[in-house]
Parts: sequence; structure tokens; C-alpha cells
Amino acid sequence: MKKIVSWLVLTLMVMSLVACSSNSSSGKDKKTLEVALWDENASDAVDASIEAFKKEHPDVEVNVTYTPFADYWTKLKTSLGGGSGPDVFWMNGPNFYQYSTQGLIKNLEPFISEDASFNKDTYFPAVVDLYSLEGELYAAPYFVDAVGLFYNKEIFDEAGVEYPDESWTWEDIKTAGEKLTNPDKGIYGYAAHTVSSQPGYYNLMHQAGGFVISDDKTTSGFNTPEAKEAFTFLKELQDKGISPSTQSQIETEVDQLFISNKLAMIPAINVKASTYTEELGDSVGVAPLPAGKQEATIVHGIGWAMNEKTKDEDLTWELVKYLSNEDGNRVIAETGFSIPAIKSMSDVWKESLPSLDLQVFIDAQESGAAYPVSKRTAEWQDVETKEIQAAFLGQQTIEEALENIGAEMNAILEEEQKE
Repeated sequence: MKKIVSWLVLTLMVMSLVACSSNSSSGKDKKTLEVALWDENASDAVDASIEAFKKEHPDVEVNVTYTPFADYWTKLKTSLGGGSGPDVFWMNGPNFYQYSTQGLIKNLEPFISEDASFNKDTYFPAVVDLYSLEGELYAAPYFVDAVGLFYNKEIFDEAGVEYPDESWTWEDIKTAGEKLTNPDKGIYGYAAHTVSSQPGYYNLMHQAGGFVISDDKTTSGFNTPEAKEAFTFLKELQDKGISPSTQSQIETEVDQLFISNKLAMIPAINVKASTYTEELGDSVGVAPLPAGKQEATIVHGIGWAMNEKTKDEDLTWELVKYLSNEDGNRVIAETGFSIPAIKSMSDVWKESLPSLDLQVFIDAQESGAAYPVSKRTAEWQDVETKEIQAAFLGQQTIEEALENIGAEMNAILEEEQKE
């Protein structure tokens, strides 16, 4: 009897080992990494980088989740704060300080110092600086962006107006904008952004000779004569009907007006180039932003951040490298999505949409103004949005709005210095 029992036990153990072996070979024991971002237009490039990673790591599954930007940050911070969340995810400038100083993302410098294959010097300096805290990198640069003036050639031709070029100023926007505006056809000459800051008033504040936030992160640039000049210019364009009103911009995105042939000119980041070209074909052109007292465009970029609590940080670092290395940058360039963060890959992107003069955006990386950020960017941007929209919806004057923003922003920045 004992021999029979021993034989049964041995048989069950062997069967168990075979089953475990079968599970492993069938992929049930594969490691899994989670990736999160917000723009599905980047999916071709992201998928290609992940496939390259999986060839080297066949035992790893990589799941990608796309969340609309409006919900992305709330969902991300909730999951990270709860000790879970994606292993790798997109980071932007406005949220960087909050995530890096609250211990939600890993300092990448220890990995970089031991990995000769990752060289920070190959990337555009602006995006490296954007994602560095006290000189140490917290998000691997993926792509960069700048703002240019997109225009509809057909609307220009029909109105008999010459295309914009590098010589244009604010006065040219007003002069050409009036000629291009056609109320009978529902066509506006220009999009005077008051709902979106990066393609809109941030640029104008710098062009007027001012700033959004001082270099030392201690002073707001909103309660200044330069800011008043910028916002007065925007109001004039809306009051004259050259631009959709702020109420109209809230109800209908100006992007939709542009791709519907209802808007002659729109300041926009270069990420829009492929979408505009897909919708409008060769009728789309692009030029540098018209200058005010000086030339200026806001430059920004996206980085890949690593969850502070990722379970396998070495494996996660390998994925970060595949997404942000030269091959990853080449893919993002070839798809035409945006300017790759690695400088040497910018010419590849330039050739991806030959109908447009994409050099406009590459040049801006060398001379543009960095996207304004501080430790508590989200807080003062909330104030900024509320006050500006109140002014352009007729609830207060521009002067009152700018004074309120300046006062509240300065108070926030003062608190930052104490932290």
C-alpha cells in the first residue's frame, strides 16, 4: 500500500512540474510592463519601438494604454499615488516638477551613469533641461515641439493675399487677416488663441519683450506692460472679427475650423503638421510666427518617465531606452509625428512631410523660449486660465485679469521658494 501511495505522490509531482513547464513555455509566466500616454497619433512609432524591444526580450509583454489628455493626469496621479500605475509613461513640462519632487518618478541619472549607450548630449538641450532637476535627468527625451504659423493657401489665393514669410509682424497679421476674413463664407483670417496658451499668448508675451515667468522662477510676467500689449493685440483681432471669439473657441476647437477651410491662419505646434496635411493636402503651408518687438516661439517636448515603484527597474530602463534611443527617434521622425529629441534625427523628420517647410520648427529649437514651468505650474496655470477667459468673456477687463494673475502667481512662486 505504501509503495502505491509513494508512486501516486511521485506521479503527481512530475505532472505538476510538467504543467509549470508548460505554463512557462506558453507565456503565462511572462513579465509584463505597462506603458501609458495620451496621443494615439504616436501609436505607430511607439508600437515599432516596443516590437524592437520585444525581439530582444521575448519573455516580456508590453501593454500600451492611451488615455485622453483631459483625463490622463488625474488617472495617472491616482494610480501612482496608490502604489501602482504604469511602468513607463509620457511626461510634460507643466507636470514635471510636481511628479519629480513628490517621488512619483525615478531619477534616471543612476542608470545613465552606468550605461554608455545613453548620451544626454545627443538630445536637444532645451528638452534635457526641461526634464532635469538639479542637473539630473528624470525623463528620457522623446520628441520636441515648437510653434509655427500654418496657413491655407487656397484661402490666401482666393483673397489675393501673399503667403506669410519670415518678414511678417503683428501688423501683417492684422492687415492680411482683414482681407482674408469672409463673414459670408464663415471664414476667419486668424486664430487669436485665448483658450490655449502654448500656441497662443505665451508666444506673444515673449514677442512683446516680456516673459511668462522669470528665469529664476520668482516673478510672474503677467502684470507687466508687455503682457498687456500682447493681450490687447489678441482682443483687437477678436473685436474686429478677424479671429473667432473666446466663446466660439470654447464651443468649437479652432483646429476644426482650420481643417474645415474656415480659418486662413493658425498658430500651432508642429505635431499638428501631419494631421493638417492629411486633411488639407498641399493647400497647407507653414511659416515662422510673425514677430512683435522681437521674434519668439515657445519650445517644449515630451519625455518618457519611469514609475518610482516599478517592480523591475532594470528591465523598465531597457524599455525606456528603446523608446528614446536613436532607433526610437528615427521612427517618430519617419512617421512625421514630431521633431525627434535626438538632434541628428531632425533631418529625417524634415523629409517626412516634403510639402511643408519644417525647417521652421527645427530652427526654433535653437532660438525659442522654453515652455514656462515651476514647481507648482498647474496651480498658477489654473488661475491664468480662469482670469483670462473671464476677461475675454466680458466679465472683467484685461487689466484686472492680468493684475489678478500676477498677484496670485507671485504668491504661489513665493511659497515655492520656501519649500
